[in-house]
Amino acid sequence: MKYEPVIGLEIHIELSTKSKMFCSCSANYFGAKPNTHTCPICLGLPGAMPKANKEAIKFTQKFGIAIGSISLLSSKFDRKNYFYPDLAKGFQISQYDLPFTAEGLVTAKSKGSNAKRVRVTRTHLEEDTGKLTHAIVKGRRVTLIDFNRSGVPLMEIVSEPDMNSALEAKLYAQKIRQVTRYLGISDADMEKGSMRIEPNISLRKKSEKALPNYKVELKNINSFKFAEKAIDYEVDRQVEILDNGGFPVQETRGFNEQKGVTVSQRSKEFAHDYRYFPEPDLPPLNFVDRQIETIKSELPELPDKKYQRFTKEFNLGAYDAEILTREQALAEYFEEAAKAGEKAKISAKSIANVIINDKPDIEKTLPADLVSHIYQKTKTTYMSDDQLGKIVEKAIDENKKAVQDYKNGKAAALQVLVGAVMKETKQDANPQKAKEVLENLLSN
Repeated sequence: MKYEPVIGLEIHIELSTKSKMFCSCSANYFGAKPNTHTCPICLGLPGAMPKANKEAIKFTQKFGIAIGSISLLSSKFDRKNYFYPDLAKGFQISQYDLPFTAEGLVTAKSKGSNAKRVRVTRTHLEEDTGKLTHAIVKGRRVTLIDFNRSGVPLMEIVSEPDMNSALEAKLYAQKIRQVTRYLGISDADMEKGSMRIEPNISLRKKSEKALPNYKVELKNINSFKFAEKAIDYEVDRQVEILDNGGFPVQETRGFNEQKGVTVSQRSKEFAHDYRYFPEPDLPPLNFVDRQIETIKSELPELPDKKYQRFTKEFNLGAYDAEILTREQALAEYFEEAAKAGEKAKISAKSIANVIINDKPDIEKTLPADLVSHIYQKTKTTYMSDDQLGKIVEKAIDENKKAVQDYKNGKAAALQVLVGAVMKETKQDANPQKAKEVLENLLSN
């Protein structure tokens, strides 16, 4: 292809705060009856005064620090003016020239791909909008509005146009979600809409270095797979336009998931179209270095550092370490199992193999139980069926009463015999295997 895609991402993530961004309404709106999580503030009623959510601000600063951004000590909220039904006020409280953090760098990679370093322009905070549902009621097309989501804290991460393929964009978005989850500031659940991806796409000739003088924005994509498909389709669409002597229109488009195509929604606005000005109902915000240092000290071990430590401390390969650190819960589970395995003289590599290949339910299987299972399985490989059979026969000979009780229908007596086998083998036998051999011999 003679063209090179130029891709930047705007990622919106709803923060896991108890209340909304500027009022005390519950932010836990998912699944609730429409318009039950509302008040005069998030409905934009006259005279209602907003108050900023401190926890949401702290979460945004925490994310910025985690990706190496500069924390701005002076910040403010701004009015972003546009009229659309999902904003009851007729404007959105957002941030323009003084976000909470600026700059930053995210490195995204996966098996078989080169590391991609993506610059982050800014991370700012705003309020989410209501949800529109288009329907037909009594033969008429109507739009239903649910304001439960309106006002929920929404963190927006804006990247530089550093990505050149749909794969790079997907990997970058996945890294953003991973960091967010490690920090515990959002579940970033795309199925629930708490994380949405908005790619900005344009093309330039491969020989060119300057940025194209247009861009097409794809709105509100809630799946990594759909984001990748949407970008690939949009690149092909723009290539066809350019090859035919045309020029892509700067516009906002949506992605039709069923047809796999992007569709035009409206012309793309410029910043001046929103008539930003400082939010008059919220005072400017000022911070001191001590506050930023406190937030920095509260950061957990982030995925990249955990990945590096796992490769060194547990002698894991890149593939194993990458899988085990994708989710914080899985990484912590492996680490607990590795500690238990050390006492049982089972290597961390063996434990990693079982977790990755067998995929145990980490919510139901304790790390110690997993290690015990691996231990029994390992020990069994050193004991032949003949050896185990002889030990089982000895247990039967020495425990006549338990044998008779079992044959008389007392199933619990079998556990006495299993215990005798385990004692004789010094716990080296597989109890399930011993049980099977006992049942087979006693049935004859």
